[in-house]
Amino acid sequence: MNFESLLIHGGIDGDSFTGAVNVPIYQTSTYRQEDIEKNNRYEYSRTGNPTREALEKLITDLENGVGGFAFSSGMAAITAIFSLFKSGDNIIIQNNLYGGTFRVLDKIFKNFNIGYRIVNTIDLQEIKNNIDNTVKAIYIETPTNPLMDITDIQKVAKIARDNNLITIVDNTFMTPYFQRPLTLGADIVLHSATKYLGGHSDLLAGLVVVNDKELKDKIKFIQNATGGVLSPFDSFLLIRGIKTLGVRMDRHNFNAKVVAEFLKSRGEVNKVYYPGFKDHIGYNVQSKQGKGYGGMISFVLNEGYNYKKFLKNLNFITFGESLGGVESLICHPATMTHGAIPYEIRQKAGIVNNLIRLSVGIESVHDIIKDLEMALNESKYTK
Repeated sequence: MNFESLLIHGGIDGDSFTGAVNVPIYQTSTYRQEDIEKNNRYEYSRTGNPTREALEKLITDLENGVGGFAFSSGMAAITAIFSLFKSGDNIIIQNNLYGGTFRVLDKIFKNFNIGYRIVNTIDLQEIKNNIDNTVKAIYIETPTNPLMDITDIQKVAKIARDNNLITIVDNTFMTPYFQRPLTLGADIVLHSATKYLGGHSDLLAGLVVVNDKELKDKIKFIQNATGGVLSPFDSFLLIRGIKTLGVRMDRHNFNAKVVAEFLKSRGEVNKVYYPGFKDHIGYNVQSKQGKGYGGMISFVLNEGYNYKKFLKNLNFITFGESLGGVESLICHPATMTHGAIPYEIRQKAGIVNNLIRLSVGIESVHDIIKDLEMALNESKYTK
């Protein structure tokens, strides 16, 4: 089945009991049991729910994995993955990644003596130099949030296999429509499904897919034991969102390229981070491991231009947290998505105060550009 059809018919296609074309919302907490030693497959909705199971099977199909799991948020999914590790373990992470991921490692898991090492994962030798017998995993986003660095998943996965490490890939920005990390050698792929998979800014969800039965059993145990599961209603909404993922991502991808080229042409803009530019350092890698460049752009305003004035003068584009919705969303990483990262680390990575992150929506690209143009025109410092 082609991927576009798999989005609609993958997992559990409809309801065999009634013939409904959509999987029903099984809004129940518990299930009647036949006997003290026998149940009807389901016993309690934290452990298993038919609507959530349909979603989990769907994302497993889409990522070409062995097992999938749905959580109540992207951070709940990330927390479940980090719960695989024990005291004394270290995890290699990137020098720029989502601030919430850094925060949960630095403020929560550090209390359990699970550490991290910050590495530029574009540099494969730097990864190798940071591996010792305490390192158990390499955690990457590609593209990174917010600087759009591209990591070669296949090469990192080989380094991990050679050293008996787990490769974890946050695939939120690309989605399985553009990139499938498990087929490139990764062990675990995760999504903040709140973003592109849901696509309509109306739910919170996290998804995890693994490539072998041992990891499947471990994540299943963690999911059930800690209980951060996705509700039946949000599972239903997410299945519905995924059905249109292909057409939405094609539009995001098209619009982002046009907007990136516009921003690059403007004198108010010092730098544009967009992996679809041929002069982007990761362009060749992304072209090899994916079939698109996504809908995310970051850019830096030149000195003399006020990012606060720029953001305030936007009318059409929504200033707020999150990304991946049908509407264009813009944020200020240094104070919003990456505020949890210490100032010195942010500055070293390039997450400066005049950096703006734009999630390009599926509206008319002409309207998006018109709004950006008006805001840029009003962004110059005045005495």
